[in-house]
Formats: sequence, structure tokens, C-alpha cells
Amino acid sequence: MGKSLFSRLAFWQKSNSKIKIGIYVCPDKLIVYRAIDDSENSDELKATYEFVFDGTDWSGVFALIAKQFAPAQIQITLCSAFYQLLLVDKPNVESEEMTQALLWSVKDMVSQPVTDIHLDYFEPPLPGHTKLNVVVVEKASLSALVLAAKDHDMEVVGINIEEMAVTNLFTEEAQARLVLSHTSGQELLLTVVRQGELFMQRRVRGFNQLDSVSAEDLAFGLADNLSLELQRSMDYFESQLRQAPVASIELLINGHVGKLAELVSANFNQKVNAIEVDSVEAKMAALALDEFNRDESAERGMNS
Repeated sequence: MGKSLFSRLAFWQKSNSKIKIGIYVCPDKLIVYRAIDDSENSDELKATYEFVFDGTDWSGVFALIAKQFAPAQIQITLCSAFYQLLLVDKPNVESEEMTQALLWSVKDMVSQPVTDIHLDYFEPPLPGHTKLNVVVVEKASLSALVLAAKDHDMEVVGINIEEMAVTNLFTEEAQARLVLSHTSGQELLLTVVRQGELFMQRRVRGFNQLDSVSAEDLAFGLADNLSLELQRSMDYFESQLRQAPVASIELLINGHVGKLAELVSANFNQKVNAIEVDSVEAKMAALALDEFNRDESAERGMNS
């Protein structure tokens, strides 16, 4: 009886529960995605919000976000402009010494002193691997982001990168998918994803304006050039990593994605799918929000 009474006091629940949101950080804006509950009046609420950002004023942009969402728990995905992803030999040290060893491994690969960087790493889900993927970010910028969020009653639960975010597109599928993703002005990202894991990733130069290319220019050779890069990635996945061919090619891009899918599909036996989105940036923010579901699933798995 008491439980049913308090469940009716919506204002009480709301004031004590934190909204969960996903944020995609771009050089000039932050995209915020919140899930719309079926019980909410979705005519008055939207899922995606955009906040202008100058690249450095974290406190200012989080003050704006907090006006609509605080208190909140947030999962963040960084645009590639905010980090470097390096492939290094796996140091032969214990796990607790790994971070310190990796600082020495990357010191000649980064422009900043190692005292000014923060790093993390992940391993490919393949047996016998001898390499690590190391993510490097500027320590001052990352600290400013987290502190600004905290100052505005927003708890940072996790920070991710694009390569890992796209694994949330296909968390259950047993067959691998080759995902091509692109945001305006950035290099193309090719990833191979299977059951929520990242099997390989590769950045490709020369397609930074893919989202603004006309349908005619796509047909005039750009789609064929892109197909060559896709084929190279597929060959590497099959021959070097000794994996079965990918089941499909998935395009996560803005612009004439339908036309691009049509042109690229002529060069492959696999199905080529255009992932339907309002924008890639909004989808990246939604994929950041999906991290909450993965965390909850992992916790359930550990507790079962």
C-alpha cells in the first residue's frame, strides 16, 4: 500500500532520480540524446538537443545543458578530434603496471609530454594478439570536462571513443558487420563489429567531405574509390585476422547515403545497408546513451 502511494507522487520521484543522457562531443557543438519514455508526453519532448561549443569552455556548455537536464548521469562519446588512437606492442608487464609502461611506449608518438596526457587501452577480442589499442587524450581538457559536468550536477559515468561507440550498433549479431561511419570534416572510420565487440578499426583519409558530396560526384568515381578501401579492410579481416567474411556493409553517414549504398552495393556480394538516422551526430549521442544498457547487462551477468 505504501509503495503504491509513493509511486503516485511523480514529483517526489522526479526530484530524486537522475536523467540518463548520452552526449557526443564535437569541436563546435555537443549533441545530447535522452530517451523518451512511453509514459511521457513525447509531443512536448524531443530526443536530440544541440548546444554550441567553442572547443574549450566546458563550464559554459555544461551550464547550458544543466538548465534542461540536471541532475543527470551522462555517458560521453568523444569525436576523433579529441583523441588519438595508437596501436602499440603489448608490454610484458603485470596489469597494474600496464598504464605506466604504455606511457613510455607512446611518448614518441604523441606531440605532448607524457605528463600532459591521459591514456587508456583496450585489446582486440582475438586469441594470440600482441598489440594494444591505446587511446590518448589531453589530460587538462579531459579534467576540465569532468569537473565542469560535476560542478553542474552531472555525473560522468563513462567516456568513450567513436570506434567503441559503433559496437553498440550490433550487440547481438553472431556475424561480423563492416561499419563505415563519418562525421563532417573528419576522416572516415571503418570498423568491423561482431556481438558488440570491435575486431578491427581503420581511419581512411581523403573522404573528409563525404557528407557534402553531390550524388553525381559519388557516381563519378568516389563510390568506386571508397569500395577499394572497403575491400582492403575486408581482405585484411579475412586473410590477416583469419576471420569469416563480413555479413554486410553498414553505412552511417550524412548526405546522399541511399545513393552511396546503391553504388557501393554494385561492387560487393554482401548487402550494403544505409543506417537510417536524423544525423550521424545524433546517432553517436544515442549510441553513447546505449552504454548504460551495456553496463546494466554486465552487472546482471556478474550477479547471476
